[in-house]
Amino acid sequence: MRLFDRKFGPGFLTRVPTAPGVYQLFDDAGVLLYVGKAGNLRRRLGQYRATTRRKPDRKRRVLVRAAARITWEVCESPLAAALTEIRLIQSLRPRRNVASAFSFLYPFLGLHEDGPETYFCLTTAPAAFPAFAFHGAYRSLPVTREAVHALGRLLRFVGHPVPAHRCRRFGAARHARILGFRRLPPGAAAGWHALLRGDSREALESLSVALLEHPAATARRAEIQEDLHAVALFFDVEAGPLARARAATGYAAYPVPQAERDLLFTEVREGAAARGRSAD
Repeated sequence: MRLFDRKFGPGFLTRVPTAPGVYQLFDDAGVLLYVGKAGNLRRRLGQYRATTRRKPDRKRRVLVRAAARITWEVCESPLAAALTEIRLIQSLRPRRNVASAFSFLYPFLGLHEDGPETYFCLTTAPAAFPAFAFHGAYRSLPVTREAVHALGRLLRFVGHPVPAHRCRRFGAARHARILGFRRLPPGAAAGWHALLRGDSREALESLSVALLEHPAATARRAEIQEDLHAVALFFDVEAGPLARARAATGYAAYPVPQAERDLLFTEVREGAAARGRSAD
């Protein structure tokens, strides 16, 4: 007899509806282990029963061994199930869920102009820096952080770094970094706002042209290319997709709150899936 049937009963799946919904797995102490979503609850939980020794099934095998009870909640649509799953993960943080569980660590990038000085702020706590106009929330802290580090190195060739003690006057918070530059090219701040908002890469292209004319930059061509790539990657995988998701859903609030970011992208994905099902 399969382990799933021994633990939950051979007729367990017959009681599970074929509707969309969310399911929860608990251990024998009643601690929530995992929350999942399904367009068809019976089919999805049947996948836990039919796990094999193959690597793709490893997570389900581990969950079946650890679980003592499975519950479910029917939702009106796959979209409602997906949104409910995210909200449950964010509020309950089950031990075996990673995606969406740590949205409070999603980063923002902010800009502040003070006369001839332009400041960039990377933080997960934008409320701590009211002087800045923020963009985001983005999902990947490593990608966003590397873009900021790269931008800091690149802008040294076209501006003058502001001393660290002047950057600290804006305050400090965990997971925050502030960089400042004097005498950036005219209109540079507007271009960087557009890039961080996901509207345009023009600021990066203008910077690339300026660096080609700078002897110290051309002498470090390989390093410059890596840094330009880091900023371009951030635009391609973070800022640009966020802008398109906002446009696709008509989402007006900005910056997007951390807890709403995954919900927004789920609406986009589920909306595309629903249109695909209708076309079929």
